Amino acid sequence: MASILEDDLSCPVCHEVYKDPVVLACSHSFCRDCLQSWWRGKQAKQCPVCKAKSSTSNPPRNLALKNLCESFELRKDHRPSTESAALCSLHGEKLKLFCLDHQEPVCVVCRDSKKHKKHKFNPIDEAAQDLKEELQKSLKPLQEKLKVFKQVKGNCDQTAEHIKVQARHTESQIKEQFKKLHQFLQDEEEARISALREEEKKKSQMMKKKTEALSKDIAALSDAVKATEEDLKAEDVSFLQNYKAAVKRVQQRPLLEDPQLLSGALIDVAKHLGNLSFNIWNKMKETVSYTPVILDPNSAHPELLLSEDLTSVRHAEEQIIPKNPERFVYHPSVLGSEGFDSGTHSWDVEVGDGTDWSVGVAAESVKRKGNVKSKLWRIKFSDGKYKACSPAATPVVLSGKKKKLNEPKYHVIRVNLDLDEHELSFSDPDTDTLIHTFTCAFSEKLFPYICNKDKNLIKILPQEDDNDGDDDDDDLFG
Repeated sequence: MASILEDDLSCPVCHEVYKDPVVLACSHSFCRDCLQSWWRGKQAKQCPVCKAKSSTSNPPRNLALKNLCESFELRKDHRPSTESAALCSLHGEKLKLFCLDHQEPVCVVCRDSKKHKKHKFNPIDEAAQDLKEELQKSLKPLQEKLKVFKQVKGNCDQTAEHIKVQARHTESQIKEQFKKLHQFLQDEEEARISALREEEKKKSQMMKKKTEALSKDIAALSDAVKATEEDLKAEDVSFLQNYKAAVKRVQQRPLLEDPQLLSGALIDVAKHLGNLSFNIWNKMKETVSYTPVILDPNSAHPELLLSEDLTSVRHAEEQIIPKNPERFVYHPSVLGSEGFDSGTHSWDVEVGDGTDWSVGVAAESVKRKGNVKSKLWRIKFSDGKYKACSPAATPVVLSGKKKKLNEPKYHVIRVNLDLDEHELSFSDPDTDTLIHTFTCAFSEKLFPYICNKDKNLIKILPQEDDNDGDDDDDDLFG
Protein backbone atom coordinates (compact mmCIF):
# COMPACT_ATOMS: atom_id res chain seq x y z
CA MET A 1 0.00 0.00 0.00
CA ALA A 2 2.85 2.39 0.83
CA SER A 3 4.43 1.82 -2.57
CA ILE A 4 1.16 2.44 -4.39
CA LEU A 5 0.53 5.60 -2.35
CA GLU A 6 4.05 6.86 -3.04
CA ASP A 7 3.52 6.38 -6.79
CA ASP A 8 0.27 8.34 -6.58
CA LEU A 9 2.08 11.17 -4.75
CA SER A 10 4.97 11.37 -7.21
CA CYS A 11 5.60 14.33 -9.51
CA PRO A 12 5.40 13.28 -13.22
CA VAL A 13 8.60 15.25 -13.93
CA CYS A 14 11.04 14.28 -11.14
CA HIS A 15 9.20 11.08 -10.04
CA GLU A 16 9.76 12.02 -6.39
CA VAL A 17 7.14 12.83 -3.74
CA TYR A 18 5.73 16.30 -4.50
CA LYS A 19 7.57 19.28 -3.01
CA ASP A 20 5.51 22.52 -2.93
CA PRO A 21 2.98 21.14 -5.48
CA VAL A 22 1.07 23.46 -7.83
CA VAL A 23 -1.92 22.62 -10.01
CA LEU A 24 -2.62 23.65 -13.63
CA ALA A 25 -6.00 24.35 -15.16
CA CYS A 26 -5.93 20.91 -16.79
CA SER A 27 -5.87 19.40 -13.21
CA HIS A 28 -2.32 18.00 -13.48
CA SER A 29 -0.03 18.78 -10.54
CA PHE A 30 3.77 19.22 -10.40
CA CYS A 31 6.49 20.38 -8.03
CA ARG A 32 6.75 24.14 -8.46
CA ASP A 33 10.50 23.96 -9.22
CA CYS A 34 10.02 21.05 -11.65
CA LEU A 35 7.35 22.95 -13.59
CA GLN A 36 9.41 26.14 -13.78
CA SER A 37 12.46 24.14 -14.96
CA TRP A 38 10.32 22.39 -17.60
CA TRP A 39 9.03 25.73 -18.89
CA ARG A 40 12.44 27.41 -18.89
CA GLY A 41 13.50 28.24 -22.46
CA LYS A 42 10.11 27.28 -23.96
CA GLN A 43 7.90 29.89 -25.63
CA ALA A 44 4.61 28.17 -24.86
CA LYS A 45 3.82 27.26 -21.29
CA GLN A 46 2.29 23.79 -21.71
CA CYS A 47 1.41 20.99 -19.32
CA PRO A 48 4.28 18.41 -19.42
CA VAL A 49 1.68 15.60 -19.40
CA CYS A 50 -1.19 16.61 -21.72
CA LYS A 51 0.44 19.60 -23.52
CA ALA A 52 -2.52 21.87 -22.66
CA LYS A 53 -1.50 25.55 -22.66
CA SER A 54 -1.39 27.26 -19.26
CA SER A 55 -3.00 30.68 -18.94
CA THR A 56 -0.62 31.69 -16.13
CA SER A 57 3.09 31.36 -15.47
CA ASN A 58 2.47 31.22 -11.71
CA PRO A 59 -0.09 28.44 -11.06
CA PRO A 60 -1.74 28.18 -7.63
CA ARG A 61 -0.47 25.88 -4.88
CA ASN A 62 -2.24 22.55 -4.41
CA LEU A 63 -2.67 22.73 -0.63
CA ALA A 64 -4.60 19.47 -0.29
CA LEU A 65 -1.87 17.58 -2.14
CA LYS A 66 0.86 19.35 -0.14
CA ASN A 67 -0.72 18.30 3.18
CA LEU A 68 -1.15 14.72 1.95
CA CYS A 69 2.52 14.52 0.89
CA GLU A 70 3.75 15.92 4.22
CA SER A 71 1.59 13.41 6.10
CA PHE A 72 2.93 10.56 3.98
CA GLU A 73 6.56 11.59 4.56
CA LEU A 74 5.93 11.81 8.30
CA ARG A 75 4.47 8.29 8.45
CA LYS A 76 7.33 6.96 6.35
CA ASP A 77 9.93 8.48 8.70
CA HIS A 78 8.29 6.78 11.70
CA ARG A 79 7.91 3.36 10.07
CA PRO A 80 9.19 0.70 12.53
CA SER A 81 12.35 -1.19 11.63
CA THR A 82 12.29 -4.98 11.31
CA GLU A 83 16.05 -5.35 11.79
CA SER A 84 15.80 -5.84 15.57
CA ALA A 85 13.25 -8.65 15.14
CA ALA A 86 15.50 -10.72 12.88
CA LEU A 87 16.46 -13.62 15.16
CA CYS A 88 17.70 -17.13 14.48
CA SER A 89 14.79 -19.57 14.57
CA LEU A 90 17.02 -22.27 16.10
CA HIS A 91 19.03 -20.37 18.73
CA GLY A 92 17.16 -17.09 19.28
CA GLU A 93 20.31 -15.08 18.54
CA LYS A 94 20.57 -12.16 16.15
CA LEU A 95 21.33 -13.04 12.55
CA LYS A 96 24.72 -11.37 12.11
CA LEU A 97 26.39 -13.62 9.53
CA PHE A 98 25.64 -14.94 6.06
CA CYS A 99 26.67 -18.48 5.12
CA LEU A 100 28.13 -18.39 1.63
CA ASP A 101 27.82 -22.15 1.22
CA HIS A 102 24.14 -22.40 2.20
CA GLN A 103 23.29 -18.86 1.02
CA GLU A 104 21.32 -18.01 4.16
CA PRO A 105 21.58 -15.70 7.23
CA VAL A 106 22.86 -17.38 10.44
CA CYS A 107 23.77 -16.46 14.00
CA VAL A 108 27.12 -16.96 15.75
CA VAL A 109 25.89 -20.22 17.31
CA CYS A 110 24.99 -21.58 13.87
CA ARG A 111 28.51 -20.76 12.69
CA ASP A 112 30.01 -23.15 15.24
CA SER A 113 27.46 -25.91 14.67
CA LYS A 114 28.09 -29.12 12.70
CA LYS A 115 25.69 -27.99 10.00
CA HIS A 116 27.98 -25.12 9.02
CA LYS A 117 31.31 -26.72 9.79
CA LYS A 118 34.10 -25.40 7.51
CA HIS A 119 31.69 -23.08 5.76
CA LYS A 120 32.57 -19.54 4.69
CA PHE A 121 30.77 -16.57 6.22
CA ASN A 122 30.45 -12.86 5.57
CA PRO A 123 28.96 -10.17 7.77
CA ILE A 124 25.29 -9.54 7.03
CA ASP A 125 25.83 -6.02 5.71
CA GLU A 126 28.68 -7.04 3.36
CA ALA A 127 26.78 -10.04 2.02
CA ALA A 128 23.63 -8.01 1.49
CA GLN A 129 25.53 -5.32 -0.39
CA ASP A 130 27.29 -7.83 -2.66
CA LEU A 131 24.13 -9.77 -3.45
CA LYS A 132 22.06 -6.63 -4.00
CA GLU A 133 24.57 -5.49 -6.60
CA GLU A 134 24.43 -8.90 -8.26
CA LEU A 135 20.63 -8.93 -8.31
CA GLN A 136 20.56 -5.36 -9.58
CA LYS A 137 22.64 -6.42 -12.58
CA SER A 138 20.19 -9.24 -13.30
CA LEU A 139 17.26 -6.87 -12.94
CA LYS A 140 18.58 -4.21 -15.32
CA PRO A 141 17.92 -6.16 -18.57
CA LEU A 142 14.34 -6.78 -17.42
CA GLN A 143 13.88 -3.08 -16.69
CA GLU A 144 15.25 -2.13 -20.11
CA LYS A 145 13.07 -4.73 -21.79
CA LEU A 146 10.01 -3.44 -19.93
CA LYS A 147 10.81 0.08 -21.12
CA VAL A 148 11.01 -1.07 -24.74
CA PHE A 149 7.74 -2.99 -24.47
CA LYS A 150 5.97 0.04 -23.02
CA GLN A 151 7.31 2.28 -25.78
CA VAL A 152 6.17 -0.09 -28.50
CA LYS A 153 2.78 -0.55 -26.83
CA GLY A 154 2.42 3.23 -26.73
CA ASN A 155 3.07 3.34 -30.46
CA CYS A 156 0.62 0.49 -30.97
CA ASP A 157 -2.06 2.38 -29.03
CA GLN A 158 -1.39 5.49 -31.10
CA THR A 159 -1.49 3.46 -34.31
CA ALA A 160 -4.78 1.80 -33.34
CA GLU A 161 -6.28 5.23 -32.69
CA HIS A 162 -4.87 6.59 -35.96
CA ILE A 163 -6.39 3.68 -37.87
CA LYS A 164 -9.81 4.78 -36.65
CA VAL A 165 -9.11 8.41 -37.57
CA GLN A 166 -7.88 7.35 -41.01
CA ALA A 167 -10.90 5.15 -41.55
CA ARG A 168 -13.36 7.89 -40.57
CA HIS A 169 -11.56 10.53 -42.64
CA THR A 170 -11.23 8.24 -45.66
CA GLU A 171 -14.88 7.31 -45.41
CA SER A 172 -15.79 10.99 -45.36
CA GLN A 173 -13.76 11.67 -48.52
CA ILE A 174 -15.23 8.70 -50.33
CA LYS A 175 -18.73 9.93 -49.54
CA GLU A 176 -17.89 13.46 -50.65
CA GLN A 177 -16.67 12.26 -54.04
CA PHE A 178 -19.67 10.04 -54.48
CA LYS A 179 -21.98 13.01 -53.81
CA LYS A 180 -20.52 14.72 -56.89
CA LEU A 181 -21.46 11.71 -58.98
CA HIS A 182 -25.17 10.84 -59.11
CA GLN A 183 -27.53 8.53 -57.33
CA PHE A 184 -26.96 5.67 -59.76
CA LEU A 185 -23.41 5.36 -58.33
CA GLN A 186 -24.81 4.22 -54.98
CA ASP A 187 -23.86 0.57 -55.55
CA GLU A 188 -20.23 1.50 -56.24
CA GLU A 189 -20.08 3.72 -53.18
CA GLU A 190 -21.43 1.00 -50.89
CA ALA A 191 -18.94 -1.51 -52.28
CA ARG A 192 -16.00 0.79 -51.52
CA ILE A 193 -17.24 1.68 -48.04
CA SER A 194 -17.67 -2.02 -47.31
CA ALA A 195 -14.07 -2.70 -48.41
CA LEU A 196 -12.79 0.12 -46.23
CA ARG A 197 -14.70 -1.08 -43.17
CA GLU A 198 -13.58 -4.65 -43.74
CA GLU A 199 -9.95 -3.46 -43.85
CA GLU A 200 -10.49 -1.34 -40.77
CA LYS A 201 -12.00 -4.32 -38.94
CA LYS A 202 -9.22 -6.65 -40.05
CA LYS A 203 -6.40 -4.25 -39.17
CA SER A 204 -8.02 -3.14 -35.92
CA GLN A 205 -8.37 -6.80 -34.89
CA MET A 206 -4.74 -7.39 -35.84
CA MET A 207 -3.64 -4.38 -33.77
CA LYS A 208 -5.90 -5.48 -30.91
CA LYS A 209 -4.24 -8.90 -30.85
CA LYS A 210 -0.83 -7.26 -30.97
CA THR A 211 -1.74 -4.90 -28.13
CA GLU A 212 -3.22 -7.70 -26.01
CA ALA A 213 -0.08 -9.79 -26.48
CA LEU A 214 2.08 -6.82 -25.50
CA SER A 215 -0.13 -6.15 -22.48
CA LYS A 216 0.35 -9.73 -21.28
CA ASP A 217 4.13 -9.51 -21.72
CA ILE A 218 4.21 -6.14 -19.98
CA ALA A 219 2.12 -7.44 -17.10
CA ALA A 220 4.44 -10.42 -16.62
CA LEU A 221 7.56 -8.26 -16.81
CA SER A 222 5.98 -5.61 -14.55
CA ASP A 223 5.17 -8.21 -11.89
CA ALA A 224 8.71 -9.56 -11.95
CA VAL A 225 10.27 -6.10 -11.87
CA LYS A 226 7.94 -4.79 -9.18
CA ALA A 227 8.44 -7.80 -6.91
CA THR A 228 12.21 -7.64 -7.31
CA GLU A 229 12.27 -3.88 -6.70
CA GLU A 230 10.33 -4.47 -3.47
CA ASP A 231 12.90 -7.09 -2.41
CA LEU A 232 15.70 -4.63 -3.08
CA LYS A 233 14.04 -2.03 -0.84
CA ALA A 234 13.84 -4.47 2.09
CA GLU A 235 16.16 -4.49 5.09
CA ASP A 236 19.28 -6.59 4.71
CA VAL A 237 18.13 -9.60 6.66
CA SER A 238 14.70 -9.58 5.12
CA PHE A 239 16.30 -9.22 1.71
CA LEU A 240 18.65 -12.12 2.29
CA GLN A 241 15.85 -14.31 3.54
CA ASN A 242 13.99 -13.74 0.27
CA TYR A 243 17.08 -13.60 -1.95
CA LYS A 244 16.83 -17.13 -3.35
CA ALA A 245 13.25 -16.63 -4.39
CA ALA A 246 14.09 -13.26 -5.94
CA VAL A 247 16.93 -14.69 -8.01
CA LYS A 248 14.79 -17.59 -9.14
CA ARG A 249 12.00 -15.22 -10.13
CA VAL A 250 14.35 -13.06 -12.24
CA GLN A 251 16.11 -16.01 -13.86
CA GLN A 252 12.83 -17.74 -14.71
CA ARG A 253 11.65 -14.69 -16.68
CA PRO A 254 13.33 -15.03 -20.10
CA LEU A 255 14.22 -11.85 -21.99
CA LEU A 256 11.84 -11.72 -24.93
CA GLU A 257 12.73 -10.32 -28.33
CA ASP A 258 12.02 -6.60 -28.76
CA PRO A 259 8.49 -6.19 -30.10
CA GLN A 260 8.08 -4.52 -33.48
CA LEU A 261 5.19 -2.59 -34.95
CA LEU A 262 3.85 -4.61 -37.84
CA SER A 263 4.59 -3.20 -41.28
CA GLY A 264 1.46 -2.41 -43.26
CA ALA A 265 -0.65 -1.99 -40.10
CA LEU A 266 -2.25 1.26 -41.22
CA ILE A 267 -5.27 1.64 -43.48
CA ASP A 268 -4.21 1.57 -47.14
CA VAL A 269 -5.74 4.97 -47.84
CA ALA A 270 -4.26 5.15 -51.32
CA LYS A 271 -6.08 1.95 -52.33
CA HIS A 272 -9.42 3.47 -51.37
CA LEU A 273 -8.90 7.04 -52.61
CA GLY A 274 -6.28 6.67 -55.35
CA ASN A 275 -7.59 7.38 -58.85
CA LEU A 276 -11.12 7.05 -57.50
CA SER A 277 -12.69 9.32 -60.10
CA PHE A 278 -10.82 7.58 -62.93
CA ASN A 279 -12.06 4.15 -61.85
CA ILE A 280 -15.61 5.46 -61.69
CA TRP A 281 -15.15 6.99 -65.14
CA ASN A 282 -14.51 3.55 -66.60
CA LYS A 283 -18.04 2.65 -65.53
CA MET A 284 -19.73 5.95 -66.30
CA LYS A 285 -17.99 6.62 -69.64
CA GLU A 286 -17.66 10.28 -68.76
CA THR A 287 -14.59 12.47 -69.05
CA VAL A 288 -12.59 12.70 -65.83
CA SER A 289 -8.97 13.39 -65.07
CA TYR A 290 -6.45 10.69 -64.30
CA THR A 291 -3.48 11.34 -62.03
CA PRO A 292 -0.64 8.91 -62.79
CA VAL A 293 0.85 9.13 -59.30
CA ILE A 294 -1.05 8.99 -56.01
CA LEU A 295 0.92 9.94 -52.88
CA ASP A 296 1.03 7.52 -49.97
CA PRO A 297 0.07 9.29 -46.68
CA ASN A 298 1.46 6.38 -44.67
CA SER A 299 4.94 7.29 -45.95
CA ALA A 300 4.59 11.08 -45.51
CA HIS A 301 6.82 12.88 -43.01
CA PRO A 302 4.82 14.29 -40.03
CA GLU A 303 5.55 17.83 -41.28
CA LEU A 304 3.98 17.22 -44.69
CA LEU A 305 0.30 17.92 -45.35
CA LEU A 306 -1.32 16.04 -48.23
CA SER A 307 -4.41 17.17 -50.11
CA GLU A 308 -7.64 15.20 -49.80
CA ASP A 309 -7.15 13.55 -53.20
CA LEU A 310 -3.52 12.63 -52.34
CA THR A 311 -2.02 14.46 -55.33
CA SER A 312 -0.62 17.61 -53.63
CA VAL A 313 1.74 18.17 -50.71
CA ARG A 314 3.12 21.11 -48.77
CA HIS A 315 5.23 21.66 -45.66
CA ALA A 316 3.23 22.43 -42.50
CA GLU A 317 3.34 22.13 -38.70
CA GLU A 318 4.25 18.70 -37.36
CA GLN A 319 1.29 16.37 -36.95
CA ILE A 320 0.92 13.79 -34.19
CA ILE A 321 0.79 10.57 -36.19
CA PRO A 322 2.27 7.07 -35.74
CA LYS A 323 5.92 6.56 -36.68
CA ASN A 324 5.10 3.43 -38.64
CA PRO A 325 7.89 1.61 -40.57
CA GLU A 326 6.84 3.11 -43.92
CA ARG A 327 7.03 6.75 -42.77
CA PHE A 328 9.91 9.19 -43.36
CA VAL A 329 10.92 10.82 -40.06
CA TYR A 330 14.07 12.79 -41.02
CA HIS A 331 13.61 14.45 -44.41
CA PRO A 332 10.17 15.95 -45.21
CA SER A 333 9.52 13.40 -47.95
CA VAL A 334 6.70 11.29 -49.33
CA LEU A 335 6.50 8.42 -51.82
CA GLY A 336 3.98 7.49 -54.45
CA SER A 337 1.60 4.74 -53.44
CA GLU A 338 2.67 2.43 -56.28
CA GLY A 339 6.17 1.41 -57.39
CA PHE A 340 7.51 0.37 -60.78
CA ASP A 341 9.85 -2.49 -61.68
CA SER A 342 9.37 -2.61 -65.47
CA GLY A 343 8.03 -0.63 -68.39
CA THR A 344 7.89 3.11 -69.11
CA HIS A 345 6.25 5.63 -66.79
CA SER A 346 5.83 9.41 -66.87
CA TRP A 347 4.33 12.04 -64.60
CA ASP A 348 4.41 15.84 -64.30
CA VAL A 349 5.17 17.56 -61.01
CA GLU A 350 4.16 21.20 -60.59
CA VAL A 351 6.77 22.74 -58.27
CA GLY A 352 5.54 26.30 -58.89
CA ASP A 353 7.48 28.92 -56.95
CA GLY A 354 8.87 26.44 -54.42
CA THR A 355 12.36 27.34 -53.21
CA ASP A 356 13.56 24.10 -51.60
CA TRP A 357 12.40 20.78 -53.07
CA SER A 358 13.47 17.50 -54.63
CA VAL A 359 11.63 15.44 -57.27
CA GLY A 360 12.56 12.00 -58.56
CA VAL A 361 12.38 8.34 -57.59
CA ALA A 362 13.42 6.26 -54.58
CA ALA A 363 14.21 2.57 -54.28
CA GLU A 364 11.77 0.53 -52.21
CA SER A 365 14.42 -0.08 -49.54
CA VAL A 366 15.37 3.61 -49.19
CA LYS A 367 16.21 4.45 -45.58
CA ARG A 368 13.39 6.43 -44.02
CA LYS A 369 14.52 6.97 -40.42
CA GLY A 370 17.88 8.76 -40.76
CA ASN A 371 19.90 11.30 -42.72
CA VAL A 372 20.79 8.87 -45.51
CA LYS A 373 20.26 9.96 -49.12
CA SER A 374 21.34 6.77 -50.86
CA LYS A 375 18.96 4.98 -53.25
CA LEU A 376 17.56 8.32 -54.40
CA TRP A 377 17.71 9.72 -57.94
CA ARG A 378 16.38 13.27 -58.06
CA ILE A 379 16.47 16.84 -59.29
CA LYS A 380 16.99 19.24 -56.39
CA PHE A 381 16.36 22.99 -56.21
CA SER A 382 17.86 24.83 -53.22
CA ASP A 383 19.64 28.16 -52.68
CA GLY A 384 18.72 29.16 -56.21
CA LYS A 385 20.57 26.23 -57.81
CA TYR A 386 19.40 23.10 -59.59
CA LYS A 387 21.35 19.92 -58.91
CA ALA A 388 21.11 16.36 -60.19
CA CYS A 389 21.74 13.94 -57.31
CA SER A 390 22.25 10.16 -57.41
CA PRO A 391 23.79 7.56 -55.07
CA ALA A 392 26.72 6.80 -57.36
CA ALA A 393 28.04 10.30 -58.13
CA THR A 394 28.73 13.76 -56.76
CA PRO A 395 25.77 16.14 -57.23
CA VAL A 396 25.88 17.87 -60.62
CA VAL A 397 25.04 21.59 -60.74
CA LEU A 398 22.71 22.13 -63.69
CA SER A 399 23.11 25.18 -65.88
CA GLY A 400 20.25 27.48 -66.78
CA LYS A 401 19.75 31.22 -66.65
CA LYS A 402 17.12 32.68 -64.40
CA LYS A 403 15.53 36.11 -64.61
CA LYS A 404 16.36 36.94 -60.99
CA LEU A 405 18.57 35.46 -58.27
CA ASN A 406 16.91 32.47 -56.56
CA GLU A 407 13.95 32.65 -58.96
CA PRO A 408 12.96 29.17 -60.18
CA LYS A 409 13.47 28.50 -63.86
CA TYR A 410 11.21 25.45 -64.03
CA HIS A 411 7.63 25.46 -62.75
CA VAL A 412 6.78 21.95 -63.93
CA ILE A 413 9.16 18.96 -63.93
CA ARG A 414 8.33 15.99 -66.12
CA VAL A 415 9.71 12.69 -64.82
CA ASN A 416 10.25 9.94 -67.42
CA LEU A 417 11.22 6.52 -66.10
CA ASP A 418 12.18 3.89 -68.69
CA LEU A 419 13.09 0.75 -66.76
CA ASP A 420 13.58 -1.31 -69.92
CA GLU A 421 16.27 1.13 -71.16
CA HIS A 422 17.61 1.80 -67.62
CA GLU A 423 17.01 5.55 -67.92
CA LEU A 424 15.51 8.22 -65.70
CA SER A 425 15.17 11.64 -67.31
CA PHE A 426 13.81 15.02 -66.25
CA SER A 427 12.49 17.63 -68.68
CA ASP A 428 10.58 20.91 -68.87
CA PRO A 429 7.23 20.19 -70.60
CA ASP A 430 6.59 23.92 -71.08
CA THR A 431 9.60 24.24 -73.42
CA ASP A 432 10.10 20.56 -74.26
CA THR A 433 13.68 20.89 -72.95
CA LEU A 434 15.70 18.01 -71.45
CA ILE A 435 17.07 18.91 -68.00
CA HIS A 436 19.07 15.82 -67.05
CA THR A 437 19.26 12.05 -67.61
CA PHE A 438 20.43 9.29 -65.25
CA THR A 439 21.49 5.95 -66.72
CA CYS A 440 21.50 3.13 -64.18
CA ALA A 441 20.66 -0.58 -64.00
CA PHE A 442 18.02 -0.20 -61.28
CA SER A 443 17.95 -3.37 -59.18
CA GLU A 444 14.69 -2.93 -57.24
CA LYS A 445 11.24 -1.41 -57.46
CA LEU A 446 11.21 2.39 -57.75
CA PHE A 447 8.64 4.76 -56.24
CA PRO A 448 7.92 8.41 -57.18
CA TYR A 449 9.60 10.68 -54.62
CA ILE A 450 8.92 14.25 -53.47
CA CYS A 451 10.72 16.26 -50.78
CA ASN A 452 9.18 19.65 -49.91
CA LYS A 453 10.84 21.97 -47.38
CA ASP A 454 8.71 25.10 -47.78
CA LYS A 455 5.01 25.96 -47.67
CA ASN A 456 4.57 26.19 -51.44
CA LEU A 457 2.29 23.51 -52.83
CA ILE A 458 3.85 20.75 -54.95
CA LYS A 459 1.34 18.89 -57.06
CA ILE A 460 1.16 15.83 -59.31
CA LEU A 461 -0.64 17.08 -62.42
CA PRO A 462 -3.43 15.11 -64.11
CA GLN A 463 -2.72 13.86 -67.61
CA GLU A 464 -5.57 15.85 -69.13
CA ASP A 465 -5.53 19.66 -69.16
CA ASP A 466 -9.29 20.19 -69.33
CA ASN A 467 -10.00 18.82 -65.87
CA ASP A 468 -12.72 20.76 -64.07
CA GLY A 469 -11.44 19.55 -60.71
CA ASP A 470 -8.10 21.42 -60.83
CA ASP A 471 -9.56 24.55 -59.27
CA ASP A 472 -10.53 22.55 -56.21
CA ASP A 473 -6.90 21.65 -55.50
CA ASP A 474 -5.83 25.31 -55.73
CA ASP A 475 -8.06 26.08 -52.73
CA LEU A 476 -7.11 23.07 -50.62
CA PHE A 477 -5.04 25.06 -48.17
CA GLY A 478 -6.87 28.39 -48.20
